Amino acid sequence: MDAQPGTSRDADPAAGEDPAAKEDPAAGEKPAAGEAPAAPAAPEPAKHPVDQTLPPLKLLTSGLQHVAAMYAGVVAPPMIVGPAVGLDARDTAFLMGASLFTAGIATLLQTLGLWKFGARLPFVNGVSFAGVTPMVAIGRDRGAEGMAVIFGAVIVAGLLGLLLTPYFSRLVRFFPPVVTGTVITLIGLSLLPVAFTWSRGGAAAAGHGSMRNIGLAALTLVVVLTLRRVLRGFLRQIAVLLGLAVGTAVAAALGMTDFAAVGDADALGFPTPFHFGAPQFELAAIVSMCVVMLVCMTESTADMLALGRIVGRPADERTIRGGLSADTLGSALSPLFNGFMCSAFAQNVGLVAMTGVRSRFVVAAGGGILVLLGLIPVAASVIALVPLPVLGGAGIVLFGTVAAAGIQTLAAAALEKGENALIVAASVGVGLIPIASPDFYHGFPQDTLVVLDSGISTGCVVAIALNLAFNHLGAGAAGRRGPRRARS
Repeated sequence: MDAQPGTSRDADPAAGEDPAAKEDPAAGEKPAAGEAPAAPAAPEPAKHPVDQTLPPLKLLTSGLQHVAAMYAGVVAPPMIVGPAVGLDARDTAFLMGASLFTAGIATLLQTLGLWKFGARLPFVNGVSFAGVTPMVAIGRDRGAEGMAVIFGAVIVAGLLGLLLTPYFSRLVRFFPPVVTGTVITLIGLSLLPVAFTWSRGGAAAAGHGSMRNIGLAALTLVVVLTLRRVLRGFLRQIAVLLGLAVGTAVAAALGMTDFAAVGDADALGFPTPFHFGAPQFELAAIVSMCVVMLVCMTESTADMLALGRIVGRPADERTIRGGLSADTLGSALSPLFNGFMCSAFAQNVGLVAMTGVRSRFVVAAGGGILVLLGLIPVAASVIALVPLPVLGGAGIVLFGTVAAAGIQTLAAAALEKGENALIVAASVGVGLIPIASPDFYHGFPQDTLVVLDSGISTGCVVAIALNLAFNHLGAGAAGRRGPRRARS
């Protein structure tokens, strides 16, 4: 640590009298004979921005902004899985509340930490979308029994992931800037099509792609950008939340907001443990969800690396291990309260990058809000009033910010050296396949699509493999061994 101003002066008797001695009578007293002089009190080290707290109002509004950014992503999987397995509207709504509740618990575990669990970063956890397709295949038209089989498979997959975490976290050394920059860029690019779909009103909307929907998304985007430009201080930091509020108000004036859900929602509710019966364990379902678990662990690792760079606290092996432990433990415990597999939410990484608010306690406040929304369905229905086009307009800038952070990381990856540019080109190209051509791999076996349909996972695997081939093995490793030692 650098010496603080005044340190050398205090150590030099010729430097003059310390002004503090005049203010504190005890400071000017001489030590008794034979008594060692008291050492000057060391200044308390400043807290890292990640560990700093905010005033209650700022904490609440910033946390609410994180909830608004992730809400649609949390409730979308149960909205798809519930009807697919044959659940009625009431049970599907129950699943949505359970997903909010378990996402909040997992987020609190990640941000606040418990023993060796938790990344202790502003890291948001929620329901993984990677598990939707296999869960639908497992529980299709089986009703409550299908849900019991899904939950049994998620429990086993979570426990397996927890056992693998100590080994998986050691892979962090295979994520130099050329790999992390590529993966972070792919995270942003993979999320942008989601924002585009929301901007059009959602795939199932009657007016999908209408000028009205796209116009509302464009208005929200312009409002967010304008507020970021003209506001200062805390209001500038919550520009996304203010943009969502303005967009929702305009949607309500145009009759594009459905208030019926608020009237139909229960005032209170609790996700009754094992609401759909005791979990059932089927081998095929377990294998399928274990593959999803590995995909989630890969994506969470990439998100932690991205977030560590954004907040100025690089994610080391210990951080990765704590984050993955929370991910996998949260996944194993979620089925107890009828929740699904937990994973990182990259849209919130973009929100941290955009706002510059790095405090993990802000995200912890968001986790607390999620828990309350799971326990108070009527409050959750109020958050759900934000139309998808409004979320889409804000999502474009949020997800684009993630991609920009990846590009910034690549700028420090020495692309002019060796084959680093080729690594990025091939990895981004392969990672964009599922985004640009969603049915590209659909002639492959169904079980492989869990991995192949994720551009983040495929791009990450290619980037790691090419980095090993070009920068670690054979002549590449020999040519770079000296500089690598020097850097470490």
